Amino acid sequence: QVQLVESGGGLVQPGGSLRLSCAASESIFNINAMGWHRQAPGKQRSLVAIIFGASSTNYADSVKGRFTISRDNAKNTVYLQMNSLKPEDTGVYYCNVVKYGMNYWGKGTPVTVSS
Repeated sequence: QVQLVESGGGLVQPGGSLRLSCAASESIFNINAMGWHRQAPGKQRSLVAIIFGASSTNYADSVKGRFTISRDNAKNTVYLQMNSLKPEDTGVYYCNVVKYGMNYWGKGTPVTVSS
């Protein structure tokens, strides 16, 4: 079982920045895919960004050019750098790991973008 703990969320004004971190309980060296999803109340969880292998990435159209996902295998951590934040980015952000075909989720960290 892979345990994931997110951190870095909070309240930020529109146009501001946040960096989210997701720490895994074990080595992520053999984890092929790690990603970030978000969910607003009453809405389905949706993909924000995903990283495959060392550097191959994919982003939701709504965050392209503003968000950057990266990973540090030595620290067992995946990051999400969020710039130029908009109110529409508000939601609970969840870390997701796919290992040997199984999905694992963190508990989430809330992000609120408001003036």
